[in-house]
Amino acid sequence: MSKHMPPAHPFDDDKLKEECGVFGVVGVADAANFVALGLHALQHRGQEAGGIVSHHPLEGFNSARRFGYVRDNFTSQSLMETLPGPLAIGHVRYSTAGSKGAAIRDVQPFFGEFAMGGAAIAHNGNITNAIALRRELIERGSIFQSSSDSECIIHLMARSLQRNIPERMEDALRRVEGAFSIVAMTRTKLIGVRDPLGVRPLVLGKIGDGWALSSETCALDIIGAELVREIEPGEMVVITADGGVDSVFPFRRQSPKFCIFEHVYFSRPDSIIGGRSVYETRRQIGVELARETPVEADLVCPVPDSGTPAAIGFAHESGIPYGMGIIRNQYMGRTFIEPTEQIRNMGVRLKLNVNRALIRGKRVVLVDDSVVRGTTSRKIKQMIIDAGAAEVHFRIASPPTAWPCFYGVDTPQREKLLAATMSEEEMREHLAVDSLKFISLDGLYRAAGEASGRNKSCPQYCDACFSGEYPVAPSDMIEKGFQLKAAE
Repeated sequence: MSKHMPPAHPFDDDKLKEECGVFGVVGVADAANFVALGLHALQHRGQEAGGIVSHHPLEGFNSARRFGYVRDNFTSQSLMETLPGPLAIGHVRYSTAGSKGAAIRDVQPFFGEFAMGGAAIAHNGNITNAIALRRELIERGSIFQSSSDSECIIHLMARSLQRNIPERMEDALRRVEGAFSIVAMTRTKLIGVRDPLGVRPLVLGKIGDGWALSSETCALDIIGAELVREIEPGEMVVITADGGVDSVFPFRRQSPKFCIFEHVYFSRPDSIIGGRSVYETRRQIGVELARETPVEADLVCPVPDSGTPAAIGFAHESGIPYGMGIIRNQYMGRTFIEPTEQIRNMGVRLKLNVNRALIRGKRVVLVDDSVVRGTTSRKIKQMIIDAGAAEVHFRIASPPTAWPCFYGVDTPQREKLLAATMSEEEMREHLAVDSLKFISLDGLYRAAGEASGRNKSCPQYCDACFSGEYPVAPSDMIEKGFQLKAAE
């Protein structure tokens, strides 16, 4: 791993990794500064690396790509002065395709020079037919500079015969399968596109006389932009500083399949999705969880921070007191001493500590957002027992994660997912807890605002990580031998 990379948290390998975050601004002075702020607000979506491309009418395109956190790279005045102009886009990355611990050449935005001028592109999601596309493009003479699936889009644009860059992008994206929310730029235009299923998020904001595109609304808040609306599934917007927003729908209309795990974990709780507060949805997940899985206990504790809103909802609905039984160390961003084997063995204790005075003698309900491999859950359970808890009950604010995601989330191989190889009772025994219960898919859908639950014939969200029902066939993985769920 590069010395410039932020150190891994001791328990982060047991969480699904966020995909990426994209942000763009047009029509404001020093647009790159606004992009840096937006990327800072989207840091939870990718901590591996970040990049910004800007354009100035006299100085042309400029770019900066760095490993590590936005705050450590894009706050230097000397660096930001190299990114002038009223138009800029940016990207924060957690690698989901291509090599892990990747080279700087894999860091987005990607830039290409075309006959009609340059263009840069930042992509959140995953292209499920990237291997086939890459093979075809290389056979036809394309030379790839990175291991990222996103670079396929640039090469497809270069081969397109359309007249301008937005039309070339349309042409390219019609060849692409999978999930994509894209923020791109030319010399004068800011472009945003969502795939026809709208798997990944993208919103439009207004800032003064300018415009912004962002993965989440929380990044609009940080720059003082007003949320205008979400970019619709299958929509492309082309924005200019003086001409405003032009909208087209270049793809065949389909039933949307937004990623339901954005509600559970990925999005920041202060963001708005579909006109609904993410925090409120997570609190309501806790309410539904308490209704579905009652338990006799003395204390409801969140596993911080992602389990907090659901724990608040669970406590309120169940009548069991809420307490901060686990305290998170907020300053684990950088390891202050060399992580020796002895330090590594401390594991989760470096990040979380038990509030012993509150826990001792209590029957404790621990509320967490998910169980992936189960390694962290076992460690947290043992910490609670060591602190003197009488009983430990896990309540999970998502259904069992039994299938990998191929749409931009870094998921372990299926055989490493606890729920793929064990029943709920076997998982309970493996974690050695007094009880373990997950919210049902219907309960999750109700919490997300679908009063009648999940429409089994045409689910309202992409929930493949829970159901194994993939709305877009993962062509590359099937080619590698991945077995889809058998039809029921």
